[in-house]
Amino acid sequence: MISLTDSQKIGIGLTGFGVFFLFFGMILFFDKALLAIGNILFVVGLAFVIGLERTFRFFFQKHKMKATSFFLGGVFIVLIGWPIVGVCLEFYGFFLLFRGFFPVVIGFIRRIPVLGSLLNLPFISGYVDKLGESNNMV
Repeated sequence: MISLTDSQKIGIGLTGFGVFFLFFGMILFFDKALLAIGNILFVVGLAFVIGLERTFRFFFQKHKMKATSFFLGGVFIVLIGWPIVGVCLEFYGFFLLFRGFFPVVIGFIRRIPVLGSLLNLPFISGYVDKLGESNNMV
């Protein structure tokens, strides 16, 4: 069992609420307020989970500056009131930032009984294999 500190538990809760508010904001036709709250909670929760210094090191690495600028720029654009454009920029930045984690996530999902069989369907497996072949370091 993994032991978590109190700040990491708070961070997991904040990140979870952030994802919930982001999802709920998109369901409600890109509601500005919900998306802004979700973005703030997600970023603050991430900082609580992995620590402030490691968060800055993750986002501001030289080879991730393009991805960071898209992600944080999207957050800023959502905060100033253009939710659809901001969310599109955020998704692109999120994909660029976390694409090194996708092979690990796909490998984990393939071990889950029902989801693994869905990923092995003929039309889906080709796309999943391409997504899982990323050899970029995290």
